[in-house]
Amino acid sequence: MARMRTAVVAAALVATMVPVTLGGSPAFAAPSPAVGATAADGSAAAGAAAGVGTVVQNGGRLTVVAGEEGAVTLRFTASLPAGTQGPVSAVLHLTDHLVARAGASPVSEDVIRSTCAVDGVAYGACAWDMPFVRAGESVDPPSLALPTVPAAAILAYTVTLDADRSATILGRPDARVELKDGTGAVVAAGTVGLHFVPGTPPASMRGAVHARDKSGVLWRYEGTGDVRRPFAVRKRVGGGWNAYTTVTPLRSTTAAGEGDLVARDRNGVLWYYRGTGDPDAPFAPRERVGGGWNVYTALNGDGFSGVVARDRDGVLWHYDTQHNGYGWPFGPRERVGGGWNVYSTLTISGQWDGILARDKQGVLWKYPHENDGGSRVFKPRERVGGGWNIYTAVAGTDDLGRDGEADLVARDTAGRLWSYQGVRKQVPYDGDGELVPGATRTLVGGGWNTYDLLF
Repeated sequence: MARMRTAVVAAALVATMVPVTLGGSPAFAAPSPAVGATAADGSAAAGAAAGVGTVVQNGGRLTVVAGEEGAVTLRFTASLPAGTQGPVSAVLHLTDHLVARAGASPVSEDVIRSTCAVDGVAYGACAWDMPFVRAGESVDPPSLALPTVPAAAILAYTVTLDADRSATILGRPDARVELKDGTGAVVAAGTVGLHFVPGTPPASMRGAVHARDKSGVLWRYEGTGDVRRPFAVRKRVGGGWNAYTTVTPLRSTTAAGEGDLVARDRNGVLWYYRGTGDPDAPFAPRERVGGGWNVYTALNGDGFSGVVARDRDGVLWHYDTQHNGYGWPFGPRERVGGGWNVYSTLTISGQWDGILARDKQGVLWKYPHENDGGSRVFKPRERVGGGWNIYTAVAGTDDLGRDGEADLVARDTAGRLWSYQGVRKQVPYDGDGELVPGATRTLVGGGWNTYDLLF
């Protein structure tokens, strides 16, 4: 008996000599795990002090695809010390705070939707608490409250995680799981590993490209969110679009059916097509803007829901939308400047970010929006690169991948369509950089010379 007491005391002393920390906060030491138990990283689970059980994740770190892919399942078991009195409550804590950006949460309200089950008994939806930190505040990191259940030697938890696009900010956390008994004492704890990776964005964040064939039928290609296969099977919008000499988006069109268009007919009348938000019928019946628009040799959206128009003398004019308080749909035109007849192509470069212009030598230039409230519409141009005269059509669109940046498609003389992912080019006095087409292109496919207009 004396020999047994001596062994117990020695074990307790060893435990107190091994402090353990998690996320910068004092943690517990855990007893040795059961044979075969593994931690989130696949190694043997850590030992802990007497009286505190272990939490062991099944299958190692879980990849959570943040997007439209649907839920994945997290499984872990908790071993409770003998004599634990229920009810037993449990909470999963993420390690990092969500820091407010411009006073708002960096994640959506329902960034993760979860259901919970314990020992095979379903408890339905379980709620995440996703507080975010403003300057001077002190709040707990995000957490998930798990069901409160009767005590048992081993509790097996199953949690589904259905994460939206904004969950990627959560990164690769080692989330702490803590179980407490009916008195509030911690009876088991450990970590589970998660990895939030970008998934398919919602339709409202995916781009769409429209193409008019030579018989006047307009077709719609919706982005998939996969750069290797950027477009879904085309959809027919309707016929009669060969009545127009120019069609241009006011804002980038999306796979959700968002985005407005203007179209100029052969008589110089400009028509407005409002986006409906219905991808199967993306445009409302047209509305007449007015005549006289055949004085312009080029017409294009400005990337900010307005229009730029170049006259025969090479002067570029800007028409703002009603968002500046003018009457529908455009206010009085504003002179941007002369010399724009050096460009053979103008195209939108993505929503909110300006226009791209290709000169007659094939050099592509970026004109960013001027957002300082002054009289200028655009900042000084930035050179993107040369060699763009191999393309017969260039069109901007919203994101065709998973990085949240607007992208570009370009058709070469052989009818092959290429996609360019948008990247941020660092320029002076701009911390975020300017959005430009990346240096690497990806082949979408051939046969696109059946179309006489892309936008």
